[in-house]
Amino acid sequence: MNRQVFNPFLPNYEYIPDGEPYVFGDRLYIFGSHDRFNGKFFCMNDYVCWSAPIDNLAEWKYEGVIYRKTQDPMNKLGLFHMYAPDVAQGADGRFYLYYSLNFFGVMAIAVSDTPAGQYEFYDYVSHLDGTKYSSRKGDPFLFDPGVLVDDDGAVYLYFGFAPSSSSVNYRWEKAQI
Repeated sequence: MNRQVFNPFLPNYEYIPDGEPYVFGDRLYIFGSHDRFNGKFFCMNDYVCWSAPIDNLAEWKYEGVIYRKTQDPMNKLGLFHMYAPDVAQGADGRFYLYYSLNFFGVMAIAVSDTPAGQYEFYDYVSHLDGTKYSSRKGDPFLFDPGVLVDDDGAVYLYFGFAPSSSSVNYRWEKAQI
């Protein structure tokens, strides 16, 4: 049987900008910001996940809320927005959700045993002494993460809004994922 996939492939009520598609196992997962219908700002909702079998991209499944804004210790009241996340599977087999919170320049990480969550707060991207990265003079402003786990298990964190004088990446070894 020949099936047609339509665009948009998610329901019309769902707003997932900055989508990051990843194949884990036999499913394609979509992670992204989560806008609210008629919201006054962007990225106002908790993170959700959608997935589909890689052999049938017409059968999308709502995986539910995978991480709530209030799980971040800096956002206990849920007033701040979470921007474009990225997900990577670590060498330990767990899944790491990297995100930036509001316009603070702070990057946070949540972890789960499965790609579709539930994710739990893990840590902030930090210097080896534990101070949050971007809190020191000269540190770049962290925003919109892009994560690469290399074949040797090294984790590379790329991000937007770096200083215009250079392209910045940061190898974060604290997580050892």
